[in-house]
Amino acid sequence: MSDLDSIRRYYAEELQAVANLQSEALVDAFAKVSRENFLGPGPWLILNPLHLVDDSNEDSYYRETADADPKHLYHNVLVAIDAKRCLNNGQPSFLATLIDSLELIRGDSVAHIGCGTGYYTAIIAEVVGAAGRVTAFEVDTGLAAQARTNLSHLSHVQVLEGDGGSVAPNEYDGMLVNAGATHPRRAWLDALRVGGRLILPLTVSNETDVTQSGQVLKIARQENGLSAGFLCSTSIFPCSGARDPELNDNLRAAFKRGDLKCVQSLRRDAHVCADTCWLHDEQFCLSTLPVT
Repeated sequence: MSDLDSIRRYYAEELQAVANLQSEALVDAFAKVSRENFLGPGPWLILNPLHLVDDSNEDSYYRETADADPKHLYHNVLVAIDAKRCLNNGQPSFLATLIDSLELIRGDSVAHIGCGTGYYTAIIAEVVGAAGRVTAFEVDTGLAAQARTNLSHLSHVQVLEGDGGSVAPNEYDGMLVNAGATHPRRAWLDALRVGGRLILPLTVSNETDVTQSGQVLKIARQENGLSAGFLCSTSIFPCSGARDPELNDNLRAAFKRGDLKCVQSLRRDAHVCADTCWLHDEQFCLSTLPVT
């Protein structure tokens, strides 16, 4: 085993401990996939956590690695994809948590919406194996082109430029939306197979920040409905095609109530808003009622 292989394995096991990962296949994927292949040549810019203390100083956002040794990338850090836009390759422990929550197995079909340059798409592809299928969507033309090049060696991965609103019905066992929405799009819910899982950050816009804050929702299709529950908090870029101003305000009000654990299901049937409706809309409702 080379030094870099050992470094990747330590990195993967550290993520397993930090994120409490349940999938050994996911841990192995982090130990195998080369992060440097998705971030361009080094040295790289690492997001400095201190910018959260003093975000008025743009110079404090990033620090540059000492050299172009890939070992610098195998830590639980965000690495700049486009520093001018504050666009980063997501924090490994956070994305690992989301992917782990998909409960993927070999042969699964997965959609990754907001794939960036493709690193976490490659992780997903490694977990589901060549018998599986991964469709990656990226709305940014430049990033989609990079992802297509970076993932070209994986025959079971397809990269499409777009916002993921065109997914086919009954198509996926797992869907990961890697951007903040105010609501689940109808196409995403229709695309889930029975037993399929959708991981969706629900966020509210902030007038001053590029990123948006909220909570990650997990939706699972059962035989007789959609179960739903919140997993963790997040701060993430907005999702193109999945933001509505009115729902943004309604979602902010719902978050302020602080009763996240009450949500048990996502209803799509027509009904009058009641006390059991945590977030009610004509197209969907996050409900405190269980799937029956």
